[in-house]
Amino acid sequence: MSLRLAAYAVCLADDRVLLAQTSTGDWTLPGGGVDQSEDPFDAVIREVGEETGCTAEVIRLLGVDSRVIPAAESRAGVEHHNVGIFYRVRITGGELRPEPNGDTIASVWTPVGEVAALRRSGLVDVGLALARTEPATGHVPPIPVGGLVQH
Repeated sequence: MSLRLAAYAVCLADDRVLLAQTSTGDWTLPGGGVDQSEDPFDAVIREVGEETGCTAEVIRLLGVDSRVIPAAESRAGVEHHNVGIFYRVRITGGELRPEPNGDTIASVWTPVGEVAALRRSGLVDVGLALARTEPATGHVPPIPVGGLVQH
């Protein structure tokens, strides 16, 4: 089994959420893997900058999501455990652009009401649920995967 610790940014402004489109065409939240010895707090700011071209500041910790992706559904063909730390983040500057030499081909402010119609990572739904409910436990029920919602 592989394991990944990742940090994700939930950037909301005027009933819009900042989404990143990957080279596969799927939409996700800006964020990604935490480097060895890196604080997830620093990682989410770095990832927003790399993927969107924008500077950001963390407003608050929203919660943690832990999910195991079965080998049959994993890109690598092995069972994968992803632990995602979600932060509410505010964009403080910069201009949206694709990630240079990376997997993010576009970053777009998307009306929250239009997200359900997008082919997206389940991480988007987790992040929006955490931002909407701000549970004291920092945990929301698992998001079902299928249809437009992908691992």
